[in-house]
Amino acid sequence: MELGGRWGRSSNRRLVSETAELRQERRTGTQAEAADSSAVRARRFLLCLYLVGFLDLFGVSMVVPLLSLHIKSLGASPTVAGIVGSSYGILQLFSSTLVGCWSDVVGRRSSLLACILLSALGYLLLGAASNVFLFVLARVPAGIFKHTLSISRALLSDLVPEKERPLVIGHFNTASSVGFILGPVIGGYLTELEDGFYLTAFICFLVFILNAGLVWLFPWREAKPGSTEKGLLWRKTHMLLGRRARASEKAAWPWVKVVLALQDMKNLLFSEMWDIFLVRLLMALAVMLYYSNFVLALEERFGLRPKVTGYLISYTSMLGAMTGLALGPILRLYKHNSQALLLHSSVLTCTLLLLYSLAPTIGAVVISSTLLSFSTAIGRTCITDLQLTVGGARASGTVIGVGQSVTAVGRIIAPLLSGIAQEVSPCGPPSLGAALALVAIFIMSLNKPHSNGDGNGKLKSE
Repeated sequence: MELGGRWGRSSNRRLVSETAELRQERRTGTQAEAADSSAVRARRFLLCLYLVGFLDLFGVSMVVPLLSLHIKSLGASPTVAGIVGSSYGILQLFSSTLVGCWSDVVGRRSSLLACILLSALGYLLLGAASNVFLFVLARVPAGIFKHTLSISRALLSDLVPEKERPLVIGHFNTASSVGFILGPVIGGYLTELEDGFYLTAFICFLVFILNAGLVWLFPWREAKPGSTEKGLLWRKTHMLLGRRARASEKAAWPWVKVVLALQDMKNLLFSEMWDIFLVRLLMALAVMLYYSNFVLALEERFGLRPKVTGYLISYTSMLGAMTGLALGPILRLYKHNSQALLLHSSVLTCTLLLLYSLAPTIGAVVISSTLLSFSTAIGRTCITDLQLTVGGARASGTVIGVGQSVTAVGRIIAPLLSGIAQEVSPCGPPSLGAALALVAIFIMSLNKPHSNGDGNGKLKSE
């Protein structure tokens, strides 16, 4: 009896153990299936965002190259045309930070939809503009609300883990750049038709409406943040905003909350991130100076026709767009250290700008331009990732908005610097760009790193 009882108890324990193991296996299998399903849904959401970026720049690039010709046809003088062109950059300068912070306050979906629809309204008005006044009026909505790409990048930062962020942003930039390459081809064909500009502007309006519909149909419930990391900027801002929580809650208008948030973040943005924004400005100026007189310089130095130069620009633009696809292996080589990659890409950019300035033959120009398209594309992705690493995902809209405002400052300053440098030599603008890039490299070398090889922000661990 005793032996039989022991055997029965042992058999029962074995049966219970086997049952528990089966349950654990089923539970593990279910969790694995759920994880795979979640990964597929997240991938689908990212592909939708890539399509949004493509359509945005595709629509814009159909119209933008034709603006100077159209405003001239409306009777505007070159001076007036220049002022109208600058007004868009000035509006972007002041609206980038506000709209970015607004997207942090009201949410990405609402802000993205509003920006796309109001930009669509601007291009619809542009298609109906029959005089200079209406043309200027039509540029206002786009100048204030054309921030689709910035909000999309902030949304990408919300969705993906920090290690994957540079790669995903690189792919997003690639998709957007392809749209910017194809758009002028379609716009150039359409503008040769009767009332071609108005037709092109209307098609651009329809592209934006299509984009808004795509955003509306996004599977937003599946958009789960991929990382709960918070940067130093967001943590400090969150503590400061806590002091104003009651005032913010009483405020009925989202813009009041935006103003309160910006007031609290102003000092933090420029005390913790001044070096990043200064590097961004210097490198943006360097690249803009390189492009500012590219066609004219090649004609004066080598007698190259604008048509051939156009082929070279298209070739380098395509290479820059494809660079995003090569970011994965490069990031793994650098162990996801964005700051080291930014430093090295900036050194390469500085060297290539100097080589282009001193190039004795057109072959040297082609080589330097080819490599520049690669180094500048890498640098843009890395500086954005570094901003988000320090700023944190919760403040990503504001941080990206400030970065866009800094770039807008560069767009305003670059033509002035280029004009002064061209008084000295056709090689003056790229030579000045190389000097500015050297200053940016010096700043990066002096300051402590903001990130480490593990992809976690140094400031986040404090």
